[in-house]
Amino acid sequence: MSRIGVLLSGCGVYDGSEIHEAVITLLELDRAGAEIICMAPNIDQHDVVNHLTGKPSAEKRNVLVESARIARGEIKDIKDVRASDLDGLIIPGGFGAAKNLSSYAVKGKDAEVNPEVERLLKDMVTSGKPIGAICIAPATLTKAIQDRHPEVTIGNDTATAETIEAMGGKHKICTVDMIHLDKKNKVVTTPAYMLGPGIKDVAAGIEKLVKKVLDLA
Repeated sequence: MSRIGVLLSGCGVYDGSEIHEAVITLLELDRAGAEIICMAPNIDQHDVVNHLTGKPSAEKRNVLVESARIARGEIKDIKDVRASDLDGLIIPGGFGAAKNLSSYAVKGKDAEVNPEVERLLKDMVTSGKPIGAICIAPATLTKAIQDRHPEVTIGNDTATAETIEAMGGKHKICTVDMIHLDKKNKVVTTPAYMLGPGIKDVAAGIEKLVKKVLDLA
């Protein structure tokens, strides 16, 4: 049984993990019989957004606590997870992947990656273990392992693709139902809601990504 980590970044597309992407990932892993290890950094969110209005809220929330909503309480602090605990890792998208796992949403190519996130991503690649990144998550992944010049896709958004290239990555244009495999680094990416438009559309690419990560694991 493969042990696959799912790195969450909160709960909700505007300030955390994109819930559809996260749930599709968890569903496909469970269908395949994988052991799922959910995790998140135990830090304050960059911001909190009212998902009804789309406007910022003055409240504070914790990334690990909010991610536990998606994980149904079965979740670990990422600082307690090592690459040796996993056979593969998948990062759903949502703005949390670019706000809480890194500062990409604010700083672009000059982003900083959360130290524990960067540690685990680097160790996974060094260990030759596969990483799947969905939607905007490939931007944070690229920054974390920029010295390895990973090949990734976020779909076809020119501005995002340019910042990925500026961080040392190589961007590949894909449609929502496609994945891109960086064979050298064992990195699998799919655009998901960077393209959308609906849950059935993003599911097509995410299902392929999960299968490929499991195959590589």
